[in-house]
Amino acid sequence: MDRETKLKKLHFRAWHRGTREADMLIGGYFDHHSGTWTTQDIDWFGKLLECDDVDVMAWAIGTLPVPVEFAGSQMDAMQLLDYIDLPSGTSS
Repeated sequence: MDRETKLKKLHFRAWHRGTREADMLIGGYFDHHSGTWTTQDIDWFGKLLECDDVDVMAWAIGTLPVPVEFAGSQMDAMQLLDYIDLPSGTSS
């Protein structure tokens, strides 16, 4: 599968997780970072999408330790949470 097709599929999966919170966290991360991803980064994200949303969210907010296979610069960037656009009318 070519890079563009793979990214389109990952985009859909990132934004259709099942809960608004997971969509914002995982989809927002994809939108903010995917433009600069290497093939290895794309593969990492694809594997991350196979995990349960509650686990991914817990790793991102630091309530569960990050498994070795997901630790590194991409998870560090996900944990910043600076890529999430809050809906208008929401305060932080």
